[in-house]
Amino acid sequence: MRKSFYLLPTCIICFFIFSFFSNCNKAVSYKSPAGYDFSKPEKFELASALNEISGIAFKNQNSDSVLAIEDEDGKLYTYSLSSKNFRRSKFGKKGDYEDITIVNNNKVAVLRSDGSVYMFPVEETSNEKIGSVEVYDSILPPGEYEGLFAEKDTLFALCKHCPSDKPSKEITVYALVFNAGTPLSVYRSFQVDISKIQTQSTDGKVKFHPSALAKNLLTKDWYIISSVNKLLLVLDEQWNIKEVYPIDPALFKQPEGIAFNNQGDLYISNEGGDGVANILLFRYQKQ
Repeated sequence: MRKSFYLLPTCIICFFIFSFFSNCNKAVSYKSPAGYDFSKPEKFELASALNEISGIAFKNQNSDSVLAIEDEDGKLYTYSLSSKNFRRSKFGKKGDYEDITIVNNNKVAVLRSDGSVYMFPVEETSNEKIGSVEVYDSILPPGEYEGLFAEKDTLFALCKHCPSDKPSKEITVYALVFNAGTPLSVYRSFQVDISKIQTQSTDGKVKFHPSALAKNLLTKDWYIISSVNKLLLVLDEQWNIKEVYPIDPALFKQPEGIAFNNQGDLYISNEGGDGVANILLFRYQKQ
């Protein structure tokens, strides 16, 4: 009887230990947006100068080389993904620069986190120092901004932290218009309803803090990514949420930039942290 008394607790302990490690080793399944396979990225590791890469864009949506900025220095990088060669172009002082986009195929626009926007001609990106820079200091209302995307002459700026927003219910988008000969100006704002965002890992509402946005011009869908929440939102042209995708933190270490080329291929940049920054490429497969 004494032998059985000690054997029973031992068996129970072994069972719980086995169950714990079995659950730990179970692979988490992450779904992918239509047309993409997030389990099979092409990875491009970046030079240490871009360890804090925070925004990416393409000239004419052509992915031969990527235009990139990083958090701290007012420098634009033109980076070849194939050769890993790059050049720097100085456009501003040190600051917290968060995203980049191309306006009407001829102007580069860079967003600073305080809502300031820097604009300069695309052709000057080959210069070591960019001379023709238009600076719109704090053109957006007080807040923290991390996403910028231009569609023709309209720029959409995404607020990460705005005093008027409730992060579990809405995020604010500001639309700015730029025409040749006239200064950049804000002409409207609107809220994106995020109140229905839930994931399998949460029991309540998610406080969503976006990092970057881009539009897939093939599908007309908006893509918004959040590094804090490790979420990707897909929205229709009217900014209504279609799908919510939790993304693998082992793959998307710190996603801060997103862009599409003219083939619909999706590029997501990740800051390096203690490792190496990268750009992940997901080829588009027509459905």
